[in-house]
Amino acid sequence: MIVTIDGPAGTGKSTAARGLAERLGFEFLDTGAMYRALGWACLEAGVDPADADAAARIAETTAIEFRDDRTWVGDLDVTEAIRTSPVSQAASLVAQIPAVRRELVRQQRRLADGRRIVCEGRDQGTVAFPEAECKFFITADPEERARRRQGELLAKGVSVDLKKLLAEQKARDRRDETRAEAPLVPADDAIGIDTTSMTGGEVLDMLERHVRSRMTGEN
Repeated sequence: MIVTIDGPAGTGKSTAARGLAERLGFEFLDTGAMYRALGWACLEAGVDPADADAAARIAETTAIEFRDDRTWVGDLDVTEAIRTSPVSQAASLVAQIPAVRRELVRQQRRLADGRRIVCEGRDQGTVAFPEAECKFFITADPEERARRRQGELLAKGVSVDLKKLLAEQKARDRRDETRAEAPLVPADDAIGIDTTSMTGGEVLDMLERHVRSRMTGEN
């Protein structure tokens, strides 16, 4: 069984997807980390993340794996390295490149093949796994999303202006929603959840109820 959770950054979808996988005993696929890992690989190689041909070559030759809840590029653990602001911007740029998206979708399907898995990202229910048994699209108020991101960074000792975060977030949303290939949109059969006024536990409970209901219906 494949469960997809899509939505923009700061909605709580990553935390919810990871928690849902744990509750269900499923595996977890963080596709956002894959784009971050590729953005990191481009920066490390001195490649402009906006250079479509160069980024596509990096994508085709970069082995991204998940082991023990860590993200690896080849034999390097990049779990922390891919969570910086420069890498976030690089990830957003490579994500606009059709050839890159096609290659990473191919890798995502390979990683999910034959597994019970929760896949989190921006195009999981529409492009990567259109036949997934259960799909969600999570949203939240833009300012609340920016505040959440600011809180995450402050917890890591990084001070960032809220207005700057909000501006960067809006720019990324615009790129994600208007890109030619695999734009950020909910699947027609996705269940929409607005997490603005919900706690993480409430979101997780709602997701679990829907998935278990679907699982029961299939038995």
